[in-house]
Amino acid sequence: MTGIGAAPGGAAPGGAAPGGAAATPGVRPLGDIVPVPASARPGGSPYTLTARTRIHVDDDSREARRIGAYLADLLRPSTGYALPVVDHDDGRDGIRLRLSGREAALGDEGYRLESGRRGVTVTARTPAGLFHGVQTLRQQLLASIEKDARQPGPWQVAGGIITDAPRYAYRGAMLDVSRHFFTVEQVKRYIDQMALYKINKLHLHLSDDQGWRIAIDSWPRLATYGGSTQVGGGPGGYYTKAQYKDIVAYAASRHLEVVPEIDMPGHTNAALASYAELNCDGIAPPLYTGTAVGFSSLCVGKEITYDFVDDVIREIAALTPGRYIHIGGDEAHSTSHEDYVTFMDRAQATVATYGKTVIGWHQLVGANPAKGALAQYWGLDRTSDAEKAKVAAAARNGTGLILSPADRLYLDMKYTKDTKLGLSWAGYVEVQRSYDWDPGAYLPGAPANAIQGVEAPLWTETIASSAHIDQMAFPRLLGAAELGWSPAATHDWDTYKQRLAGQGPRLEALGVDFYRSPQVPWRTE
Repeated sequence: MTGIGAAPGGAAPGGAAPGGAAATPGVRPLGDIVPVPASARPGGSPYTLTARTRIHVDDDSREARRIGAYLADLLRPSTGYALPVVDHDDGRDGIRLRLSGREAALGDEGYRLESGRRGVTVTARTPAGLFHGVQTLRQQLLASIEKDARQPGPWQVAGGIITDAPRYAYRGAMLDVSRHFFTVEQVKRYIDQMALYKINKLHLHLSDDQGWRIAIDSWPRLATYGGSTQVGGGPGGYYTKAQYKDIVAYAASRHLEVVPEIDMPGHTNAALASYAELNCDGIAPPLYTGTAVGFSSLCVGKEITYDFVDDVIREIAALTPGRYIHIGGDEAHSTSHEDYVTFMDRAQATVATYGKTVIGWHQLVGANPAKGALAQYWGLDRTSDAEKAKVAAAARNGTGLILSPADRLYLDMKYTKDTKLGLSWAGYVEVQRSYDWDPGAYLPGAPANAIQGVEAPLWTETIASSAHIDQMAFPRLLGAAELGWSPAATHDWDTYKQRLAGQGPRLEALGVDFYRSPQVPWRTE
């Protein structure tokens, strides 16, 4: 594939399109999207959606038809067009969604988009790739396509060919529903926002000192009592098993995999408060509504602790079709090193028993990471060389890494000292800082092939509403998405900020009240 480098980001409305072709007024230059595609070759006339446009899908593909229906539902409100989804190609102009097993070069999530006067064709080897191609098609249309009432258009897709595939297989965002609880509908809204930018993992932080958020039949008080509060003493809440399965299914419909986290052996006060027997002294502490960390620990020496771990992992694994279960392991300051190693060894074995792969925060490398385990690195630039070296050594020994450096990708960090929401213990993280680094070269001594991807966590000590999520996640989440998807050769702040500027009207059309960073020359369209 021919990398487009900085070309799409340099293309502004009314200016030169990538590759030197003249931009057509009202048409977004090919590749002027986020994440930037691996290859964009402009050429030929744009395709114009009209009242006659149909969405053609393969006759024998239920998945292609489902994605076609999803696309039609996105486009109908703003265009006012019927956009019928038809199970055959009748030769008419339109949008074609094709799945082809012969497209091995596109990989598990890649796609090809070909646009010209007669139509747009999106081809992929897998449904995930087809879905990602649809997000590109969506972004190539004017931002007002996102509105839920009829707009004037015109609805044109620039002519040319995009060939695209992700750099990393793991491109995640974490939502902490423990410090503050978020409803199923709020989580679904965040899923839809992530899907637009080709993020494919939703990490749900389901337990912490302040709240337990998933029903466990064998330990019912975890949810009913441990989930009854949150930071600041609000009502809290929890997901029934049916609600959790609804979130998992909705995420799957957007080609996101849910990664559930039960943080252990620390960050466990909600569990300890719910069941006295999980405490070494047999006395349940009160529920906790503050924001301190590091004070709680499961009782490593009691066998009932491992009955608890087994039951929780077994029930969550049964609800979760995805590959991973996250077992936390961070900030276990109240657990001795010896006890920590003992506990993490047994917890990892339990995850394997139920057919899942372990993810843990990078403190996991201080124990004995299981074969195939992933360590999620959340250190800072100022983290000690010794700690970084320990993580890098584990990576050289086969432990995969997910990169979530707190002073780059923690979405709860303040942008500046004047940011009303968020924390600042990792420093201030403006939009440029969150984007302007290379995951493949970030951790000294860690092999590039050990990096499985990136994830942008949103901790919620100060985040209590969807409006708060909007302010802190956007636009930084888009940078994380591009770091995970786009080739390293395309990463360039000066061109990225131009493409990011073009996402402002799209976020506005979607009702996202994002942070309007002064580092970005925001467009009006």
